[in-house]
Amino acid sequence: MTSDVATIRPVERADLLAVVRIERACFDDPWPYDAFERLLDAPAFLVAERGEAVCGYVVADVTPNAGRDIGHIKDLAVRPDARGRGLGRRLLRAGLTRLCAHGAAVAKLEVREGNAVARSLYASEGFEPIRRARRYYRDGEDALVLAVDLGTWASDSAVDKA
Repeated sequence: MTSDVATIRPVERADLLAVVRIERACFDDPWPYDAFERLLDAPAFLVAERGEAVCGYVVADVTPNAGRDIGHIKDLAVRPDARGRGLGRRLLRAGLTRLCAHGAAVAKLEVREGNAVARSLYASEGFEPIRRARRYYRDGEDALVLAVDLGTWASDSAVDKA
């Protein structure tokens, strides 16, 4: 029997096939293998592992911006059979913590306007909408661009960020 407790750790090249499988299971327009391969050295490319199986991941990087570096959560997914246990929140928090450690002052992300579950998660972590990206996705759906001030997020002692 596999433990229900997931460990979050930096991605390894050997994890990429599992990451791509999760991507394909979660998204209608999945990223290809080489997109993940190019991000292997991103400051926050983390996987959640339960037993010896990768069950989720987050990919985020930092862009220098005149003293106020910007973190970007590029992708976050949890295998469908591993959802509902807080793993997405743990991955998001771990990614944000890594972005803070790499000097990002703000974190941004894009989310499908119709993805109520993801939008609720991001709002609960302090993300707020800053603009709409019209027809952002290939199927024509709009994205909401959300952002959170990482200084405020990190200092929020009411929530355990570990």
